[in-house]
Amino acid sequence: MDSVAYVTVDVFTSERFRGNQLAVIPDARGLSDAQMQHIAAEFRYSEVTFVLPPADPAHTAQVRIFTPTMEIPFAGHPNVGTAFVLGRQQDIFGRAPGDVLHFEEKAGLVEAALLRDDAGRVTGAGIFAPQPLSLGPQIDNDTIARCASIDAGAIRTGTHAPVIASVGLPFAIAEVADLETLARACPNTAAFAEAGRRFSPEDEQFALFLYAHLAENPSHLRARMFAPLDNVIEDPATGSASGALGALLASLLPDSERDINFTIEQGVEMGRRSLIDVNLRKSGGLVRSVRIAGRCVAVMHGSIAL
Repeated sequence: MDSVAYVTVDVFTSERFRGNQLAVIPDARGLSDAQMQHIAAEFRYSEVTFVLPPADPAHTAQVRIFTPTMEIPFAGHPNVGTAFVLGRQQDIFGRAPGDVLHFEEKAGLVEAALLRDDAGRVTGAGIFAPQPLSLGPQIDNDTIARCASIDAGAIRTGTHAPVIASVGLPFAIAEVADLETLARACPNTAAFAEAGRRFSPEDEQFALFLYAHLAENPSHLRARMFAPLDNVIEDPATGSASGALGALLASLLPDSERDINFTIEQGVEMGRRSLIDVNLRKSGGLVRSVRIAGRCVAVMHGSIAL
């Protein structure tokens, strides 16, 4: 094996060269862990996915997700983009993938449903987060402010304090006062390193998801995500963080039974605008399901020399 095929897609957009870049290795059989990590570092996208045969033949595939520095258990845009790629081609393991795909991942089983246009062409996917909402420690405003190079007074705590939240991958989530504050944010790597020592387990990197409400539409949020400790200075679309944010906000609503929808706009400041749909179902006072969905567009394909 002297080469491996790859496909790249832009995720959470229908416009090429927008959204979040993803590289997919549709057949990663024969690659070592070290080779996967080297390939992810070579692309320098926020994530690269590697598709392998499933352990359970009832599932579609095993999907491994690598950032430029480490393997992670779950992420949103890699699942959406991988489902889009597999849905547009014959499954390499000898089956037609169908409209609902099941990915075996370190965080658990991820279900992905393909989105199609009126002509039946695959245009994107929606996935369900593999884990329920879990909350970690609250984080003081000064720490968030230092990480984002903003004034601590611009951090809003009326709805919730800054907090670690996860539906499969943890993020520090904080609300800021307005779009101007969000636009000024700039990651301070030294502050991230200190925050990571205080608030993140040893096997996870501290990542910060900032958001602001749009006054004209409370269900439309603007967000930015910084993870400089993982060589991702800024991510143009972060489905896993969007799912965690949506679940957090839904959990704080007084309604015990409700369907809740958010649109999260990200990547604007980077020139890679993304739109992430987050659909949540709350029942018995708990958030029972978190669906993260968006469109995709194909960009490149080729081979990597090994």
